[in-house]
Amino acid sequence: MAFDGITIANLVYEFKNKILQCHISKIAQPEKDELILTLKGSETHRLFLCADPTLPLVYLTSENKDNPLTAPNFCMLLRKYFNGARIIDINQPGLERAIDFTIEHNDEFFDKQIKHLIIEIMGKHSNIILCDKDYTIIDAVKRIPSFVSSVREVLPGRHYFLPNTENKLNPLETDKEAFFEAIHKPVPLYKAIYSSFTGISPLIANEICKRAIIESESAISLDDTQLEVLYQAFSNLIKEIKNNAYSPAIYKNEDGFFDYSVLLLSDKANYEVTEYESVSTLLENFYKAKNLNTKIKQKSTDLRKLIGNLLERETKKLELQLASQKDTEKRDTFKLYGELLSVYAYNLETGLKKAVVNNYYTNEDITIPLDEQLTPLENVKRYYDKYAKLKRTHEALIEQIKTTKEAKEELELLRFSLEIARTEEDLNEIKEELIANGFVKKQIIAGKQNKKNQVKKKTNSFLHFKTKDGTDIYVGKNNLQNEELTLKFAKGNDWWFHAKKMPGSHVICINNTQNSEMPDEIYEICGSLAAYYSTGNQAPKTEVDYLQKKHIKKPQGSALGFVIYHENYSLMAVPKSPEALGLTEI
Repeated sequence: MAFDGITIANLVYEFKNKILQCHISKIAQPEKDELILTLKGSETHRLFLCADPTLPLVYLTSENKDNPLTAPNFCMLLRKYFNGARIIDINQPGLERAIDFTIEHNDEFFDKQIKHLIIEIMGKHSNIILCDKDYTIIDAVKRIPSFVSSVREVLPGRHYFLPNTENKLNPLETDKEAFFEAIHKPVPLYKAIYSSFTGISPLIANEICKRAIIESESAISLDDTQLEVLYQAFSNLIKEIKNNAYSPAIYKNEDGFFDYSVLLLSDKANYEVTEYESVSTLLENFYKAKNLNTKIKQKSTDLRKLIGNLLERETKKLELQLASQKDTEKRDTFKLYGELLSVYAYNLETGLKKAVVNNYYTNEDITIPLDEQLTPLENVKRYYDKYAKLKRTHEALIEQIKTTKEAKEELELLRFSLEIARTEEDLNEIKEELIANGFVKKQIIAGKQNKKNQVKKKTNSFLHFKTKDGTDIYVGKNNLQNEELTLKFAKGNDWWFHAKKMPGSHVICINNTQNSEMPDEIYEICGSLAAYYSTGNQAPKTEVDYLQKKHIKKPQGSALGFVIYHENYSLMAVPKSPEALGLTEI
C-alpha cells in the first residue's frame, strides 16, 4: 500500500490531462494539514492535498468537506495570491514523492506573477509549501525550524530544496552499470532495489524480481545472465513509466488482503482485480476508509488514555480484592480454634502461649496459638471476633469482586469499541456509556462543547453487511448499539451471535425465510463475524453462542448491552474480516 513515486508519476500524468490551465475558484482548509482547491476549466475539479503525517495523500476528489468558521492563516495566504489564479505547469522532480504546481496569478498591480505550491508525500515529513518564482519559501502548512530538522529548514525566507538524505538514485536516469553497482548489497534482492532507487516501493521491487523470475536472496549471488535479465525487467518497467502506460487497479487476495498498483502486476491471476480508469478514483476509494479510521483514532486519543487508565485502576483494584479474599481463607480456622478452646478452656491456665487440644472432627491433636495476656475464655472471644470479621469481609468481597470484574469487562469492551469506531457519533456513544456506567462524571468527559460542533445522533448506525445471496447482517459497534440492535431492531426469528464469555459485538442475522433455520454457510459467516468483532479476534478459533432473538432476555436494571439466555447453540468460528468473508458493506 505504498504511495510511492510511481503512483505520484501517474497522478501528475492525470493532473496534466485534467487540471492544467484550470483556474482556482475556491480554496479551503478543512483540517490543519489539508487543502481542497476547486478548479474550473472545461470541467470543475477538486484537488485534495493532505500532509497528515500518518496518511499523506493527493488526488482529485468528487467530495467536499465542511470548513471551519475562521479560515487558518495558511488558507488566507493562499486566497490572497490564488483566487482566480491559473495552474500553468505540474511537475514531479525525478521520481520523488513530491508534486510542484506552478501557478500564475495577478498581483495588486495586475502584473503576472509566478508561485509554486509544492506537496511532499513523505510520511511524517509530509508538507505543503508555498514558494515564489525562485523557490524562496513564503510559508508552509508546517513550519520546520532548525532545532526540529538539521537537514532542512522550512521557514519563510529560506530557499526551498528537496532533501536527498537517503542518497538514492533516480531510476529514470539510471544506466546498466549504475544499476548493477546500486543493487550489489548483502540484503534480499527486492530490498536492494527499493532501497537504492527513489520512488520504488517494496511492492514494485518485488514485481521487478517476479518479471525477471528471480528468487535469489541477494544480488551478490546472481550470475551475469541473471543480472542482465533483472536489468531488462527493471528497464521495461521504467519504460512503462516514461510512456505513461499505467494500469491502476486494486488487488484483493482470497484472505481479503488489499493492495494497489498503478502498473500491471504479473501475478494478477492470484488476485481479484478491480481496474480503474482514474488513479485519483482508485486512491480516493482505497484510502477513504483508512483515512477516516486514522482521523477517528486521532480524535479518540483522549478517550483511549482515559479508558486505559480506568482499566488499569480496575485491574489493580481486582488484584487487591483477590489478595484480600485469599486472606479471609483463614476464617474457618479461627472459627475452629474458638470452638475447640471453648470446649477445653476449663483445663487451660492463663499465661499459656499455646494449647494442644484434640480436634474431635479429625481425632487428631491440634496446636492453637494463645495470647498469654488473656484468659482462655478471652482467647475464645478473640478467635470468634477474628472469624466474624473475616466472614463479613469475605461476604463483602464476593460482591465487590463481582462488581469490579463487571466493570473491567465493560471497560475492555469499551476499549474494543474504540478499535471499531467509524464516526464521531460512535465516539460520543462511548462517552455516553462511560457516563451512564458511572466511570466518569459528565462534565469531566464532555466539557464545554460548542453546540455547533456537536454531532447529531443518528439511528441505526451499526455496521450493515450483505452476503452474496443477499442476507443482511448487522453488527453493533458498542453497547449502546448492541442494545438497540438486539432489543429494538431485531425481530423474534432473527438469529443472534456473540463470542462466548468475552467482550464483543452483538451480531444479528436477518431471517427472511419462512423456516427458522438458515443455510449452514450463513451460520459460519455470522460466527466468524462475531469472533472477529470480539476480544478473541486474535485466536485461531473462538467459541460463539447463537440463538434466535426471541429467546434473549434483558434483566431489569442490568448494564447496557447485557442480556441473558438459557438455551443456545455453539460453534467454533475462525475470526475473519468482512472482506475475507466476501461481504459487501452497505
